[in-house]
Parts: sequence; C-alpha cells; structure tokens
Amino acid sequence: MSYNPKTISEVVSEFVNRTTFLPAVQREYVWDTWGIERLFDSLMSDFPIGVFLFWKVREENKNQWAAYEFIRDFDQENPHNKEANLNGINQDIYLVLDGQQRLTSLFLGLKGSYRYFYYKWYETKLYLNLLKSPGGSDDPEELAYEFSFRRSPEPDRNSSSPQYWYLVGNILNFEDAEDAKRDIKEQLSSLSEDQRDNANTLIGRLHSKIHTARLLNYYEEKSQDYDKVVEVFIRANTGGKRLEYSDILLSTATAKWRRLNAREEIHRFTDEINKAGSGYSFGKDFVLKASLYLTDGLPIQYKVKNFNRPNLEKIEDNWENITDCIRSTIFLIGKFGYSDKNLVSKAALLPVALYIHLSGNKRFVSSTDKSDVENQLHIQKWLAVALLKNSFGGSSDTTLKNLQEVFNATSDLAIFPYDLLNKRLGGVSSFSQDEIDNLLKVNYCTKYSYLILSLLYPDRDWKDNVYHEDHIFPKSEFTEAKLKRRGYDDAKIKSYLQGFNSLANLQLLTERDNLKKNATPFNEWLPKRDANFKGRHHIPKMVAYDFDNFLEFIEKRSMLISEQLKKVLF
Repeated sequence: MSYNPKTISEVVSEFVNRTTFLPAVQREYVWDTWGIERLFDSLMSDFPIGVFLFWKVREENKNQWAAYEFIRDFDQENPHNKEANLNGINQDIYLVLDGQQRLTSLFLGLKGSYRYFYYKWYETKLYLNLLKSPGGSDDPEELAYEFSFRRSPEPDRNSSSPQYWYLVGNILNFEDAEDAKRDIKEQLSSLSEDQRDNANTLIGRLHSKIHTARLLNYYEEKSQDYDKVVEVFIRANTGGKRLEYSDILLSTATAKWRRLNAREEIHRFTDEINKAGSGYSFGKDFVLKASLYLTDGLPIQYKVKNFNRPNLEKIEDNWENITDCIRSTIFLIGKFGYSDKNLVSKAALLPVALYIHLSGNKRFVSSTDKSDVENQLHIQKWLAVALLKNSFGGSSDTTLKNLQEVFNATSDLAIFPYDLLNKRLGGVSSFSQDEIDNLLKVNYCTKYSYLILSLLYPDRDWKDNVYHEDHIFPKSEFTEAKLKRRGYDDAKIKSYLQGFNSLANLQLLTERDNLKKNATPFNEWLPKRDANFKGRHHIPKMVAYDFDNFLEFIEKRSMLISEQLKKVLF
C-alpha cells in the first residue's frame, strides 16, 4: 500500500462527516484538552503526527456496517458518537481504522468546541496566542507555542505576558495567508513592531500547516472482507490505549441487530449500571459477556464467530430480560454492601443474574417473602465466600460454563443451589484453618475486609441499611506520640500500631451508629449498648475494655472471629 497525502483543511472540510466516518469497532474519543493542544503544537513545530489507516468501503457495501460521525463539539457529559446517516451518499465511503483520536482532535480544534468540568462546566474553543515567541526548552512537556482551550479571546487578567488570542478555526476562512494577516491587521495596530511581526509569522505558519503542507498521510485498506479488516484494526491499535474486545464485537452487533442500535443500547446500559449505588466500573465487556451468558444456548467465549447473525438476533430478542437481570443483581448486591472496591470479580455476578433469570421470579430482589429472603441471604454468603476464595480467578470462562451447567441441570430453582455450585467449584463451602489465618491478616478498608466482616453477621438484615467498617478502639488514639505519652515501650507501641487496623479491631455498624460513636473510647461506649451487642459483634468477655487491654482484646477477638468463620457452612 502507498501513502495518500492530504492537507488538514482538505480532510476536515471535505472528508470528515461527509465521506469519512468511524466504524462501530472504534472506541470512543478519550483525549483531553492538553492532548489536543500538544497535537497542534507538534504540527507547528514540524513534528510528525503519524500515519492514518482508512478502510475504503464500496458504495454497494456501505450499509452493511454501522458508521458513526466524528465528534465536532465534545461534551464530557455526553461523549458518545452519533450514528451517521449514509442514505444520501452515492459513492464509496471511508471508515477510519487508525487515527480517529488525532483526526477528531484536529476536527474539533478547527471546527468545534470542548466542554469539560473543572469545579464548574467550561465550554471552550482552541486559541493560539500570537504574541508568544516560540521557544525551545529542555523540558519535553513544555510546548513551543501557546495553544489553549478558552472560553473567550479576552486576555488573562493575572498574566504579565503579552497576549492576543486568535481563534484557530478562523484560519479555515482564508485560502491565502496574506488575507488571514490582513483580517487582523487593524486589531494589531496598537502593538509594537516586534509583536506585529511575531503575530504575522505565527499566522503565516499556522496557515501553511493547515492549508498547504500535506501532513495527513493515510494508507487505504480496500478489502471488503470484514474479518480481515477487524484483524487489520486490532494490529493497528495494539500499541495505543488498551482496546476492549467488546469494542470490536460491538461493530458486528450493531450491523446485525434488526430493531435496536447495539452500540447505543450497550453504552447507555453500561452508563446506567455504573451510576448505581456508590458507583461501579463495569465495562462493555461485562455487558456483552452477560448477554451471551444469559441467552439460552449461546457460547460464552469472546470470539467473533460467536457473534454471528443468529446469535446476535437471539441476544437482541433477549435484551430486555438481560438488562433486567443484571440491573436486579447489581441492586441486590448493593443492598448487601458490595461496592466497586470489594467486588473483586465482576464475573461472579453472572451466576446470580442467571439464577434470577431462570427462577422466573420477577419480584425476587424486592420480595419480603420468607423463602425469597432466605435465598437472598444464601446468595450474599455464597458470593462473599466465592470472592474470598478467588473462585473466579484464572479461567473464569470455564468456571462460568461449569456453573451454567449446574443451573441448567437443576429442575427446582425455588432455592438458590449453593451446595451444587460449591461442589462444582471444587468445595468452597467452608474455610480451612490456613485460610482463616490469612483472612485474619486483612486490614481496614481493603478489598476483602468488608467481605470477611459480612460473614460475621449471619442473621443481619442487610437490606435498606448502609454499614460502615468501624474501628472498635478508635484509630485516633493510635499514633506514636499518643502511645508514648501513655508510657508504652517500643515493643508495645509496635504491637498497638500493627493491631489497630487489623480485622480483630473492626466491626460493621450502621451509618447512624458509626457517626454517633465517632471517637468515643470503647470502654465508655460499650456499656451503653444493648444486652445482645457483644454476641452480635463477637466481642470477647473481659474484665475491662480500657485502652491498656487492647492487645488482650485483639487476641481474644481473633479467636472468636476464627470460630465464627469455621461455622461458615452451607
């Protein structure tokens, strides 16, 4: 293949969103304003900006693949690309396989805007300070030219440097550089001769880089074989930001769904579930994997061949049920206190979603029926143990397939089949002493601490309550200075500092109780608790609970926790 050289003005004015679009396989735009400013600085500084890869799609094939517009006005609140309408285009089109981030940056820098949030919302356009003399620097991060996304051309009040902010996009209005200079001549008239010369030099250079120099060089892929094009795309993008495999599969799904737009549906739903509770970080990979897992008769492996038209039509027909089951599962685990931090394997949610799907109980998550509540608690405990034992690490596809087979072979799903699932997982129904010893080493607010603590309260009503990890002996007292003032020697201080964040000094309190307790010394706070408090929270029997007895407390409570974890049986 040979290069096709084009000027920037030619591409952004005649190609982008006219005959040149983005395939659904492309991930979304991710550059910030600094990246765009740096790109324009590279152009002005004669640095190469890389080559591009365009896929030429023949006119008769253009409607086989979903195409998306380049973003002209970027908005952090709504960063998704719109689907392109190709109906009025009676010619071959191009889909950009490599270079969409750079091309989008050039497009919105010259023709659009960038809206972002930094303490408040800013809607900005790209400007160039014509009064800054370009200078070299040993710092590779320092730009030679002063490009900046700004709300207006008004000079910065607190800056002592000379400023004349020129809207970069205005350069597109002039085919001749002299006309561009003449356009601002009157505004520069009050400046010094050196400043006018600097401004005219920069205008001339900017015009040359946009209108004259053929800086955009692209290869043209002409194959109409989609699988080959996907392979070309993967190879072209392996050096950049990690590409989710779902981005590739989305293009196939979008092209083959009949009624719904797969890309928009999956983006929308992923955004929705990530806003649930205190917030999650589910990716499109998770949603697509769930789509395969929750649709009867489909393979669960990520392979392009598994996303053929019949399979995708099954997913589309099942989409409402898929989203309902995932949504219910996330709502349920949120009620149990699971968060993005302690949900160490998102794949572990899929068997729960599958149970909700196969049980046919639409009210399961909100139900207060005794049997449903018992099942919910079974799920809460099963999930905690499976996560603590890392049951979904390694070959998760094999694990998920094995559990799917358990559900499909179980005729009565009135009870969550935890025993059968545990057997298929290789016996995760209890903890060995070695495992318990390791769990006791877990510290405050780490990814496993909440999971372990949740197992200490088997009879707790988790739903509709928010629980906090609380230091039984308040952590504010565990500073080296305070411990020295108590007269403790170095060895005792070291033991106190090692123990205060340990599992043995942690309990789960409701948000209200935790705020009321605050930093109250434990020996003052405990007598005000109800008669069953010690039993519920596995507080050891001791003569006194003052601060001097902390190490005794840690030793005895570790033993109680160990005994409770041995009882975690299904």
